[in-house]
Amino acid sequence: MSASETVAGHVESPAAPTTRPFAPFEWLVALRYLRARRKEGFISVIAGFSFIGIMLGVATLIIVMAVMNGFRQELFDKMLGLNGHVVVHSVGQFKDYDAVSERIANVPDVKHALPLVEGQVLASTPLGSTGALVRGLREKDLKSLKAISKNVHFGTLDGFDKNPGIAIGSRMANTLNVKVGDSVSILTPRGASTPLGTAPRIKRYPVVAIFEIGMSEYDASIMFMPLNEAQIYFNQPDSVTVLEVVLKSPDEVAELAPKILEAGGPSIYVTDWRQRNATFFSALQVERNVMFLILTLIVLVAALNIISGLKMLVKDKARDIAILRTMGATRGSVMRIFLIAGATIGVTGTLAGLALGVLVCVNIDHIRWFVSWLTDTELFPAELYYLSELPAEMDSGETASVVIMALTLSVLASVYPAWRASRLDPVEALRYE
Repeated sequence: MSASETVAGHVESPAAPTTRPFAPFEWLVALRYLRARRKEGFISVIAGFSFIGIMLGVATLIIVMAVMNGFRQELFDKMLGLNGHVVVHSVGQFKDYDAVSERIANVPDVKHALPLVEGQVLASTPLGSTGALVRGLREKDLKSLKAISKNVHFGTLDGFDKNPGIAIGSRMANTLNVKVGDSVSILTPRGASTPLGTAPRIKRYPVVAIFEIGMSEYDASIMFMPLNEAQIYFNQPDSVTVLEVVLKSPDEVAELAPKILEAGGPSIYVTDWRQRNATFFSALQVERNVMFLILTLIVLVAALNIISGLKMLVKDKARDIAILRTMGATRGSVMRIFLIAGATIGVTGTLAGLALGVLVCVNIDHIRWFVSWLTDTELFPAELYYLSELPAEMDSGETASVVIMALTLSVLASVYPAWRASRLDPVEALRYE
């Protein structure tokens, strides 16, 4: 009997010993193959690049998704913390606002119904000028807006109704170069009616409070005035512009809007935060989905590196595979050995990426400050990104989906090279040995 026949006979023998799947020896051989010797260093380098690629891909995906979630949530909280969740308009002049606001405030799950006078003005001082949106509110209503009352840095809102004055954002204060106690001239075209038309109205108000909610657009453009003073200034002595309704949960606006409409009476109509900000939040959602798809390609490319690395490993280990087969290893055992080798790269890379992503997300703002200091540039300027700090909010479900996706891609990338290894013919592999 020839050597070839002996080998072939041994491989095909029904008496060949079998082992249970993923036996210790399969793990031992697989992990040994990952620790390449000096002459196999190139294979080890490819495995290292695959590991680094998956780690960076997973970490980048987690970090970017967390930052975009935090960005969206911060904008959501600040925009809805300053503006009502539901805005109630009147068909005519809104003169019965006290009665309507009381009825709406009694609707279950409604926190506040705030009468409000709004108007565009030009705010100026000898050192600067800027456009501004005046919002006239009662003191108790202004204090109920925690985004404002908890972020007053200078001055106070106490006695806001009694002493005519204004509360302005920190960026507006910087633009006008004013501090608490200084006066600001406010000009509006909605003044007194004369035989020659409506005359502009200008009046000076002292600054009684300076706030900073952390959203640059609002800090630079909004000022608050007592409701009764705003009614006089905008020539609306007996009416308001709108009622802003604050809900206990903004997500329940669809269920509560009809109840608010019913409680308010037939002369009103309502809009909610979804309608007013639909374009903005839709754009954020589209951007978030596109970024997820783009960054997923990084993980996919890293997974493809596993295929090339394992293919080279199979080619290099052809003699070893043949010897294992002649010693009784089944095709399933060989396939599992290389599947373990490839999956190990993917699993360790994914877990390392998860740890790196979490670490960066927890320290994201410190990292931003460090990079800004190192490069002497301002990263994520508030004027462009609206927020004064870089938020990161990890979603457990989203993070789990990233990890599962990376693990799945890694395992799938290992299947084909492992299958090819199991189909290797030991006779051909040992023919010239």
